[in-house]
Amino acid sequence: MQIPTEVQVRPGVEADLRALTDIYNHYVRETAVTFDMAAFTPVERLPWLRSHPEDGPHRLLVALEPGTRQGAPHALGYATSSPYRPKAAYGTSVEVSAYLAPGATGRGIGTLLYKALFEALADEDVHRAYAAIAQPNEPSVRLHDAFGFRHVGTYTEVGRKFGRYWDVSWYEKPLLSRTAPTASTGPSRSRR
Repeated sequence: MQIPTEVQVRPGVEADLRALTDIYNHYVRETAVTFDMAAFTPVERLPWLRSHPEDGPHRLLVALEPGTRQGAPHALGYATSSPYRPKAAYGTSVEVSAYLAPGATGRGIGTLLYKALFEALADEDVHRAYAAIAQPNEPSVRLHDAFGFRHVGTYTEVGRKFGRYWDVSWYEKPLLSRTAPTASTGPSRSRR
């Protein structure tokens, strides 16, 4: 697959909010890729955008293609790394996802976004990445396989949308952080 060279990847900013909300709402309304049931307004999505700062383990990267309207870039998609779970011990794990605009699939945009995301995460204290993929979704499975994720389990019929139940498969990827301390075996277990 040819990676598009004219596409720019950069951190998401508030000016992207409408475009990113439109992309996500397509998946809310048309697919079971997300289990959200109602479309969002940009105002409702603002806290989500703000929860992904420009640095740190929780990132939002946007793929932009030069547009034709007064040189304005066109959002092709985005990728995120978000908290895996709220408890402190999960702090070195992230859940990742990518959403592409309709018509932007099959062009290498997801690959470009994930490549940039995992490169950025290499400078963070992040040990594992997880991805939840509603099934069936062969393009997402291929993307995650290409980045070294492995299938670790499937929740069967865990969500109901569009009048049917859907399975969700979980994938895991070890991350090699350039800044994280080395792994330990945990607390010692001395016997007395």
